[in-house]
Amino acid sequence: MNLTIKKMDIEGAKRTLSWVYEPPYDFYNNEVNEEEINERLDGSYRLLVDENNKVVGFLCSGETAQIPVGHTYGVYPDNFIDIGFGMDPNYTGQGNGYEFCTIIMNYIKEQYVRMPIRLSVATFNNRAIHLYEKLGFKKKDAFTTDYAEFITMIKED
Repeated sequence: MNLTIKKMDIEGAKRTLSWVYEPPYDFYNNEVNEEEINERLDGSYRLLVDENNKVVGFLCSGETAQIPVGHTYGVYPDNFIDIGFGMDPNYTGQGNGYEFCTIIMNYIKEQYVRMPIRLSVATFNNRAIHLYEKLGFKKKDAFTTDYAEFITMIKED
């Protein structure tokens, strides 16, 4: 994958919000509405595009990458950079995840030098958890929301 990271724009926000994933990953489906578009345009989101400027994925960092209820469990101390990301469902499940995530990790390491990285993932998503472990993430904390169980994973190198 030859991907470039660029600022999220309104077309990218609408496109990434309209992706439809197959079960059980439909958990990650979103709605295209003003509130969701505004969040994608708040400056914490980036697009990943291929050489033809086709949107392949997105990433977010900071508080927008956190699951809000996790704060009540104390799983988000300030000494980490939180990240979240998503890939166009046409590219998932085909072995693209490692390279996709490596591009994101390299970008985050450039932006947040020597800051450990944390992500949150639903516990049912074994495919993602396995990938994150291959990338060097370690399971850290667990918490439950009204709709799913999550874990945080950290990478400190």
